[in-house]
Order: sequence, then C-alpha cells, then structure tokens
Amino acid sequence: MDAQTTPWSQRELAALEAAAGALPDHGLRPLDTSVLEDAREGGDAEVIASAAQELALDLARTALLGETSARMRSGWHIADPDAEIDIAAWLARARAGGGLTSFLDALWPDHSDYGALQKAFVQETDPQRRATLARNMERWRWLPHRMEPDYILVNTAAFTARLWREGAQVGLWPVIVGKVSTPSPTFRAEVRGVILNPWWNIPQSIVRENNGRFPARRGYVRTGGRWRQKPGPNNALGQMKLDMPNPYSVYMHDTPGKALFEREVRAFSHGCIRTGDALGFAATLLEGAATQPQIDAVLASRRETRLALGKALPVYITYFTAGRAQDGGGVELYPDIYGRDARMAATVASSEGAMQETECALSG
Repeated sequence: MDAQTTPWSQRELAALEAAAGALPDHGLRPLDTSVLEDAREGGDAEVIASAAQELALDLARTALLGETSARMRSGWHIADPDAEIDIAAWLARARAGGGLTSFLDALWPDHSDYGALQKAFVQETDPQRRATLARNMERWRWLPHRMEPDYILVNTAAFTARLWREGAQVGLWPVIVGKVSTPSPTFRAEVRGVILNPWWNIPQSIVRENNGRFPARRGYVRTGGRWRQKPGPNNALGQMKLDMPNPYSVYMHDTPGKALFEREVRAFSHGCIRTGDALGFAATLLEGAATQPQIDAVLASRRETRLALGKALPVYITYFTAGRAQDGGGVELYPDIYGRDARMAATVASSEGAMQETECALSG
C-alpha cells in the first residue's frame, strides 16, 4: 500500500481539515475541500486517502511557496529553495511517525518576523492594514521557510540592514537605498569579504548624468576608457564596500554623505545600499577573521585591500512594507516607496509588479 492509499485516521483528517480552514488566518484563500468532503460521505477508505493526500499536498505547496505564480512575482529575484522540497516524501515520513500535526505546523515560514505579521493579521480589523500584512506574509513565503543560521537581511522599505547569527538577530544598521527612479532590486547574494579603501568604478549611467566631467581634485581618474575614483575621504563608496558579487552590480558600502542617515525616508542612491556606521558593520562581519588593529592599519594605508570573511555570508536584499517592530512590540508599517504594494492586487493571490533592475551608481 503506497502513501496515496494509506488509510487516514479520523484524527489525521480532523487535523488536515483544521489546517485547511486556518489558511485565511495567514492571509490566504481557503482551499477547496469539497473533494475530501464528498469522499468522506462515500465512505471508501482509498478514495478518502487519495483526496486527503491531494489536499495535504495542496496545503503544503500553498504554505511553503505562496499563492502567486513565477510570472506574478516578477521583480523578486530570490529563488525559493522550498520549490525543491519533496513534499510527498516529507508528508509520508510525518504520517508514518504519527507526526501529521507537526508537519502541518512546520510548513509556515520559521521566522519571528512572519510570526509577528501573522499574529497582527489575525488581530487587525482595518482592511487596508490587513491587506498590507497579507502581502508581506506572502513575500515571506517567497523566501526559504527556514533561513540559514547566519545571514544579512536588508529591507529597502524599512531602510534597515539586520544581521543574524545562530538564528538570532545581533545587530541593526540604517541604510540608504535606491531612489524611486533607480530602485534597489530584490535579490540574494553571498558576502565573501570586505574591501577597505575601495576604488569606485563609475557606472556608465553616472558618467552620462555628469556628461563625462569629473574633477581630478576629488580623486577622479580616467583609465582604460573608464572613469574611476581613488580611495580617500571623497570616495563615493566611503571607506568600505562588501565583496558580494551579483548580476545587478549592487553593493552594500560606506558613504561620505553621513547627514542623509538622519532622514526618516532614505531613498537617495542609484540602487546600491549605503550603510550607516559602515566601518562598525564591517568590523562585526570580520569578527574572527580580522582584528580591529588589523582593520585600522589597512584603513590608514589608504590602499585598497580585501579582507576575506571566515565563511561566505548570505545577504538578502528584500522589500517588506510591514515587519516586526524592533522594540519587540507588535509590527511596524513602512512606506511603499517603490509602489510595489500598490502594484499588487488587493488579494494575496496577485502579483508584485515588475521591478526596474539597476546598475549600482552612487552620488555623495
């Protein structure tokens, strides 16, 4: 007897029906349970098992992957590894061990931000706020349902970068993100190291904006047919840039324009992520790989130097217009600076609008 026809106990069926009925509490549409209901009325054990199996798999796919299709989420450039999970095998193992309820509970994003959003969604009565919370729960379903122990999460809508180690948040930094006309894209990369005293290779878009005029007194030089800026106090990258290769040429880096971090809405760049207290951020990432005296010596040299991390660190550049409040109480809503919520339909089963992909470009 295979998993498709293994009889379901009354307890298992009750747990499955309860889980299916709870989907609206996660901002999702209810699943059609009529096939299982009809099968139960018919009383044929194999037909009931087949219907229950299909409903459980549909529920699992919805919880893990969300309701939206790949076309609908265009602009979200983070591949969801949950699509590779053998859900049928996972379900079979759970049922064989008597753990169906644990299986159903484990399908939801295992992250404190999602938990805060879901709790707030159930308690919220305002339709617009509920819609915002639902959209952001859906975005969490587009990420791995269990994140790596160590990672950086940038939320461009909240203008923050958060660092997790061993599954716990250990730091938060303010960031400046792309302007509305040059939004920061959504993607995943890996930080391999920190580049201190970086040169800035000026993107052609910035060269065109400035009509190819860059004063030598600010450290600009033209080599190999391209404009570059030497390391130094005027460098648009500041004193550090993360080595995080990606197809968008978007990086986290320092900036000489520190005053902009005092603004509440910080959308000023050409796509890159300017980071507040960038040297403190870099030193935190380099813990165990470089000492503070070593970092200080490199900075004093004014020479571009790459310091490798002990191991590659995932970085997620995301867009969430609602998230867990950093004071630990409830959730916060953030401005929809890029209009991505506005381009999603009122229901979660719709799309996020296409996002403009940009070259990294910086202006102080």
